[in-house]
Amino acid sequence: MSWNPAIEPGCPDEVGIDAIETLIVPRARDLGGFEVRRALPAPNRQMVGPFIFFDQAGPAELLTGQGIDVRPHPHIGLGTVTYLYRGDFHHRDSTGADQIIRPGELNWMVAGRGVSHSERTSAAARTGPNGLFGIQTWLALPESHEDMTPMFEHHGKETLPMIEDHGVSVRLILGNAYGKFAPATMFSETFYADVRLEAGARLPMPDDHEDRGIYIVEGSISIAGREFEAPQMMVFRPGDRITVAAGEKGARLMILGGATLSGPRYIWWNFVASSRERIEEAKAEWRAQNWGEGRFDLPVDDRDEHIPLPE
Repeated sequence: MSWNPAIEPGCPDEVGIDAIETLIVPRARDLGGFEVRRALPAPNRQMVGPFIFFDQAGPAELLTGQGIDVRPHPHIGLGTVTYLYRGDFHHRDSTGADQIIRPGELNWMVAGRGVSHSERTSAAARTGPNGLFGIQTWLALPESHEDMTPMFEHHGKETLPMIEDHGVSVRLILGNAYGKFAPATMFSETFYADVRLEAGARLPMPDDHEDRGIYIVEGSISIAGREFEAPQMMVFRPGDRITVAAGEKGARLMILGGATLSGPRYIWWNFVASSRERIEEAKAEWRAQNWGEGRFDLPVDDRDEHIPLPE
């Protein structure tokens, strides 16, 4: 099948290395039992299309009875994406959503004017040894939707489009790419996909989006004759036709991007906004703890604790 006929599948060296506009080496931090690597925001790059935050969580191995407990905390002005390779999370939020997410599925929570949520290893997973490996990212909302009513969508792996050809497997998580459309509700031009490449397989990047980036989860790829290994993110110059080739052990990638938003965003803790005033208002409301009376409430079945506002 020809799934990106605009690009010949032949040569990953069609462009020079200067087609890589930004190269990001994620910062690692230990959260006690597992490691998180943060690629966005980076000192030299805040966003790739609407993507403003990108964390790799794990891989981590947990003993029987152990799990991850992220207590209820707030968001504004963004959509959160949880996508797992291994393990599970029990998501609860103040919209009333109560959902277990497993590998290959999508949790898409849009904070809008304000939402709170928790993410915890499920009770079933804690009955034996379990693990965690996945990507969590945020997409900044366009100004027209910053104050929208919060919403939550879950999409099973069987609903996410698959593209397979010549050692390439692509699961489209968000937006549109290669002529396919993912089911989640989007508010700006976006693409986000989980890619597996066999050794030597070649992947043409979508050429119909302004901003495009690749995060190497496992293995390695070559671009313009230079090899890049996990974990690294590269962001490409707009307009160039890009094809990457997997190394001798293959590769697993996340590809991401979309349209550049109309302006920069302010980020403070879990808040994203086009103005400092919105962030100050959200800080004051979370600190006040007037649950259900303003922009914030707590998840219905997870109200006994929450993460306080940082000092």
